This record gives sequence, structure tokens and C-alpha cells, in this order.
Amino acid sequence: MSTVPAPTAPTPGQSPVPSSAAGSAAASAAPAAVAAPTPPAAAGPRARLDWRLRFGALSLIWGFSFLLIKVGTQGYAPFQVTLGRLVFGTAVLAAAMAVKRERLPRGARTWTHLTVAAFFLNALPFSLFAYSELTIPSTLAGICNATSPLWGMALSMVALSEDRPTRIRFAGLGLGFLGVLTVLGAWQGFHGLDATGTAMALLASLSYPVGWIYVRRTLAGTGNSHLSMTGAQLLVATVQLAVVTPLFTGFPAHFSFGPLLAIAALGALGTGLAVLIQYGLVAEVGPTTAQMVTYFIPVIATAAGVAILGESLHWTTPVGAVIVLAGAALTQVKPRRGTA
Repeated sequence: MSTVPAPTAPTPGQSPVPSSAAGSAAASAAPAAVAAPTPPAAAGPRARLDWRLRFGALSLIWGFSFLLIKVGTQGYAPFQVTLGRLVFGTAVLAAAMAVKRERLPRGARTWTHLTVAAFFLNALPFSLFAYSELTIPSTLAGICNATSPLWGMALSMVALSEDRPTRIRFAGLGLGFLGVLTVLGAWQGFHGLDATGTAMALLASLSYPVGWIYVRRTLAGTGNSHLSMTGAQLLVATVQLAVVTPLFTGFPAHFSFGPLLAIAALGALGTGLAVLIQYGLVAEVGPTTAQMVTYFIPVIATAAGVAILGESLHWTTPVGAVIVLAGAALTQVKPRRGTA
């Protein structure tokens, strides 16, 4: 689950300014404020294998994020899971910034916009997913996360004048939401699903494109690096959760090792390391290829939930997920020149 966004494919833990508000749906997002690095010239077979391995690792990390959230909530309150995730993720990015001698951005205006971005791209969706998984399976949460490109396209048509709708993208939008209804078993009256938990997961996926559009409008061209902006964004989100968590949850009576380990992995890997891996992929193979990781996340989340957590799988879940992903892919089709 993404925890941050990249130049074109925002996700959980990245930096501001996705080139398309309907970009990646990875499980937890962040903003990008500078242009994407120019991909280097193609290297030999060893280099190609290297980026494919990192692509696979990124898919696994974000795909397993929903399982880790589920395990974390078995020992800690949702806000505590989110706070721990942000603390560990911020620590990883702080270490990376120290190694690369990066500085935090300056300016009250930049930090004000980062505060809003941190809320919509980190604090709010992370918390909503954690609360949703109290009552819905991790498999469903992972599939709901895949609707982010659909929400993004719908919102970008309203908020971004340069993102013109096309027939193909409209068809993708309709197909995607048909997939959501299939996953939920709408013709059966949503029988057996927790409406509140499902709504929270869908709202979390909606929060990402809201944040991406805000970042694109306010933080483009600040002159700061992706790493600097993302590190600052996660820091602000951590402060937000540190303020909110004590108001709604008490101090843990005891510390459960398994859930705590899951939270540490969720933050250090899914919200910290994953962002660094994605930056490398964007630089090496470009944002279009890098954002394809989005389509593997729900598949891995479903497999992990069924195989490891023993969650049940009805035929509507995989069939609906395929429809959602097909619709999301169509919303990313760029119009040809001269077409409306």
C-alpha cells in the first residue's frame, strides 16, 4: 500500500507532483516536487535483471502491507498502528537523507502545503485502512486500494483542465466501478460485508488522488528533491498522528511482539524502503514502467491474505479485482494527438 507518490505514480511514502492525478494506486502515498530524473541509457542484462528484481521486491512489499496492517491491529489500536508505521518510515528516510546529505525544505508556505499533503497522502489513508481492517479482510482492503486510479481520473477531470476525458478513459472509469460492485457482490445486497469498514477502505483510496492533485497544484517546482520533500511530508504526518493518537487511544497495557514486528516492517519496508526503491526504478526505467507495480499489489494482497491469514475467497473477489484493474488500466490510456 503505498505510502508515497512518485513523479507519475504516487504511492505511500513518495514525493510531490505526480504527472497524472490518476497515477499509481500503491498503498500509501507522498508528494514529488521536482522533475523525474532522466532514465539512464539501457545497460546490460545484469542491470535489467537488477531492476526487475527491485520491481518484484516493491510489488511484494506493498502487496504484503495489507497483511501487516491486519496483524498490527490484532495487538494495537489503529491509530497506534499508523503512528508506529510513520515513525519507522520516517526513520528510514531520515537515514537516507543523512547519507545523501539532503536537507529538509525551507519556507513557511512549503511547510503549510506539506501539512495538507501529509494529511491526505499519509495520516488519513493510513488511519482509514487500519480502522477498516478491524472489520474487513486484508484481501478486500487491498482491492479497494486499487480503485485509486479510478478516483484520480474522476477528480482530475474536474480539478485539472489539462486532463481531458476520452471515451476510452470514460469506459475505464465505468468498468472499474463495475468491478468494485462485483467485488462487493452488489446483486446480493452486499451480504456478509461490513459497510463501514468497506467505506473506510474506499475513502482511503479516494484520499490519495485528492492529495496528489493538491500537491500538483501547490508544490510543483519548489526546487527541493523528492527525498527531501517526502521525508518532510512523513515527518509532518508523524507529528499529526502523535497529536491525535493520545486523544483517542490509551497507552498499550502490554506490547505484543508479533504485531509490533508487523508495524515495524510496515513502516521500515512499506513506508520507507519502498519509496527509495521506487525512486530508483523511476530513474532507471521511467515512471510508466515503475507505476505498473500498482497492478500487482491487489494480486499479492489477496494471495497473502488467503494463504497466510486464512481469509476466505469468494469468486466475486478475484473476478471483480480483474475488472477493477482493467478499468484502472484504461483510465491511464493517454489520448492521441488531435482526439478529444
